Amino acid sequence: QVQFVESGGGLVQPGGSLRLSCAVSGFRINFSTMAWYRQTPGKERELVAHITSGGSTYYTDSVKGRFTISRDNAKITVYLQMNSLKPEDTAVYYCNRIPPLTWGQGSQVTVSS
Repeated sequence: QVQFVESGGGLVQPGGSLRLSCAVSGFRINFSTMAWYRQTPGKERELVAHITSGGSTYYTDSVKGRFTISRDNAKITVYLQMNSLKPEDTAVYYCNRIPPLTWGQGSQVTVSS
């Protein structure tokens, strides 16, 4: 059974940092493009960043230069380092592959003073 378990979210002040982790079980991520998505109430889930099996990365414009996606295939884990956080980054963050499989519970990130 495929599972994505996101962790590392929380409340942080503007300008702060958080590191999200995603533990994956049920399939090997080695040959998959892995991604982080986020969703706020009333909005569609949006793609934030992805990383291919070869290590190439993509970031949506609003997080370029601030977020870094990485992966550890041996640990079957995907990370999202988030720096210089802004209130508009507040959302529930999910990891998945592209194309997505079943969704996890996500990790709430709240950026507020």
